[in-house]
Amino acid sequence: MPQEEPKVWYACYGSNLLKERFSCYIGGGRPANAKRVYPGCSNKTLPEKSKGITINGELYFAKSSKTWSGGGAGFIKSDFDKNIKTLGRMYLITQQQFVDLVQQEIKFEGDFDIDLQHVIKNRSLDMKNNSWYGKIIYLGEDENCPIFTFTNEDYLKEEINSPHEFYLKIIIDGLKETYQMSEAEIETYLKTKEGIKGFPIEAKLPQLIKN
Repeated sequence: MPQEEPKVWYACYGSNLLKERFSCYIGGGRPANAKRVYPGCSNKTLPEKSKGITINGELYFAKSSKTWSGGGAGFIKSDFDKNIKTLGRMYLITQQQFVDLVQQEIKFEGDFDIDLQHVIKNRSLDMKNNSWYGKIIYLGEDENCPIFTFTNEDYLKEEINSPHEFYLKIIIDGLKETYQMSEAEIETYLKTKEGIKGFPIEAKLPQLIKN
């Protein structure tokens, strides 16, 4: 009987909060309103479960994403603070699916692998490959499976940029799907984030949340 591949939790905090969008990373395809087609994982089996997770790294939006029409992408600050509560969602996938997921996110061509035991031992790993999401962070365990997320190695304070409406709408729908939050709760959560607060997108939040 073949040995089952080890499982890990992938914890996200941006557009992957929405299961339909995340499934493009697993099965391949183009998310709604995105300009990028994802090849998917070598194993296209969808996650067997998902659940909410609170991450103690502050959510913000930065850089200019070609995938999302030049809008900012979501990142978390890697200097964690127990008083910070970013609402995430984690998916139970295989170890290889997580590696494939990271490879798609950083757009790495060729052979690629991650020593996840090294990440666990050191709590994080800077891949030093100049990608947007080159820092993998170990968040602990749940149901005897390790939890990993990723972000930029640095806090991109010079590159703060508001997210495109399409991208932010996916996050909003993901929050509704994961947490069944009210419109007011979602607005309160998002309006203080860097990249939204003080940008024109802040005034559009109520309408985006309502639709």
